[in-house]
Amino acid sequence: MINHVWGLFTHPDQEWQEIRGEHESISHMYLSHVLLLAAIPAISAYIGTTQVGWSIAGGEAVRLTAGSALQMTIMSYLAMLVGVAVMGAFIHWMARTYDANPSLSDCMVFAAYCATPLFIGGLAALYPNMWLSMAIGTAAVCYTAYLLYVGIPSFMNIPKEEGFMFSSSVLAVGLVVLVAIMATSVVLWGFGVGPVYAR
Repeated sequence: MINHVWGLFTHPDQEWQEIRGEHESISHMYLSHVLLLAAIPAISAYIGTTQVGWSIAGGEAVRLTAGSALQMTIMSYLAMLVGVAVMGAFIHWMARTYDANPSLSDCMVFAAYCATPLFIGGLAALYPNMWLSMAIGTAAVCYTAYLLYVGIPSFMNIPKEEGFMFSSSVLAVGLVVLVAIMATSVVLWGFGVGPVYAR
């Protein structure tokens, strides 16, 4: 797993070819990669919001209660696990349009490795500063999009022109999934499952 993560940052073209040749199972991918890396932003956010806190206009640091932060950590962790599965299923469904025939497990593996920069970028939540989070978040999203655009043609074994259209479709659906997760969070907050601030 660590070799692939490092390879995706140093030589993504070659690494996608290696990942494609392994034919990893969904269960192995989740156990060895997704469950571990998705915990990075969740645990970082828990520590950042309960121990460090954030300040608005230089005022006193605001923190969440441990119970509230734990509840939100678990929900965000589950949302990330489901998000990877949804994206993998969409990539599998969409592949037929481009005459690619990957297995569902291959598509799940691809979605999981594409999400890796987002998971690692979650370390920024250890110090919840708006500008730091925006800078690291933007860099993580940009590199995720780069991995997607570079990876689809080689991983799916399709021409680069078709890969561009395929990648654009996947990126659009990824944004819809993100908005759906945010909307679900707002609905849950309406039912009282939201942040509780420490006094």
